[in-house]
Formats: sequence, structure tokens, C-alpha cells
Amino acid sequence: MSEQLKLSAETRERVGKGASRALRRDGRVPAVIYGNKQEPVSIHLEEKALMKALMTGHFMNSVVMIDGAAKSAIRTLPKDVTFDVVTDRPVHVDFLRISEHAKVTVAVPVVFTNEDAAPGIKKGGVLNVVRHELELVCDASDIPEQIEVDLTGHEVGDSIHISAVTLPKGVESAITDRDFTIATLVAPSAMKSQEGDTTEEAPAADEVPATAQSDEEASADAGEEAKGE
Repeated sequence: MSEQLKLSAETRERVGKGASRALRRDGRVPAVIYGNKQEPVSIHLEEKALMKALMTGHFMNSVVMIDGAAKSAIRTLPKDVTFDVVTDRPVHVDFLRISEHAKVTVAVPVVFTNEDAAPGIKKGGVLNVVRHELELVCDASDIPEQIEVDLTGHEVGDSIHISAVTLPKGVESAITDRDFTIATLVAPSAMKSQEGDTTEEAPAADEVPATAQSDEEASADAGEEAKGE
């Protein structure tokens, strides 16, 4: 299960570009909490604390408890983080308010295991990852940190589809209308070139058919004929 994170926040009395710039100068990041049929709440967070949460690598698929914005902690799910295009610092965060056991849609990283047990990889095959994350629907209190895909027994040419992946109990794919591909095991370029090499060898010199005289030879012959006339 993905780790639950905590952030302290304060409500924003003023909103707008000027107020947001002032907050950022003080090391704060403007944010908003919305959803669950309640009024949006404008807050601001300490930038250092937010950066630490972002650096965990699973911020976007973790429940974040926000203290200080209400009488009790607000259970949220991060939905969007906006970064400055120049400094790459966070400038705004959107949080979705959720109940403890709400059904949520999250993007969960895919991790491939047992590569050494895949005959295709041992033969030089290359794992071509089509989806690095899976969009899943699950209980907000039980979000998986990652989804493992076992490569045991896979050969070159195999495709791994979502139907072949065992998801945790209570977790479903958000895409249900097709059996989409997660990864394929393809031959390396060297192997492909050897198998597809149909180039014919150049014919030997004595096999080249006779052709018309070259331009130089024709010019020389014409000159000799002119002299003899």
C-alpha cells in the first residue's frame, strides 16, 4: 500500500496573482482543496515540506492528510502540481478532497521483475515498455505503491497485456474496453538485421554482361574513322 503523507497548511485570506507571488517570495506554495460536494478551500503550504513529499516519488498516488486548514485533518489526493518553467519550483497544487474509503483513480508505476528468468531476454531480446504507469481504480485507503509484472518464461515476440497481470484485491484497471499492451519483448536490432538481410552479393567481374561501348571508347573509334576517310 502506498504510504500516507502529511502536510501542514494555512488558509489563504487573499487570492489572486499578487497574493500568490507574495506567498512564493516567503517560501510558501498556494494550493486549493476541492471536491466531495464541499466548498473549495484556498490554502498555502511550506515549499520545503512540499518538495520533500514530491521527492518520495509516489506523491501523486498517495493520500495526503492536510492539517491546519480545518478543525480536523482533511484527507486528499493530489491531482495536479504546476511548476515554474524556468526554476522548476512548484507554484501551485490542486488537492481532491476524498472520504476514507472513496473509490479513486490513480496512476501507479509498473515494475518488471524476474528478467533473469525470461528466455527471450537471455537470448538478447529487449523489453519494450509501452506503459510505465497503470491507471487503476481502488479504495483510497489501499492504494498500491507499484504493480509488479513477472517476466518469467517470456520469449522474444511475446506481448504482455493487462489481462496477464495479477492486480491486488479490490484494484481494477480504469480501462475496461480493451486488453491493452503493457510491454513487448522484441529482438535487438542486430538480430533483426541478420534475419532480414536479403542483399544479394555483387556479381563477379567475369559475370558482368557485355554492354555498349563507353562514351570515351565510342569517341576514340569515331576519331579513327574520321582520319581514314
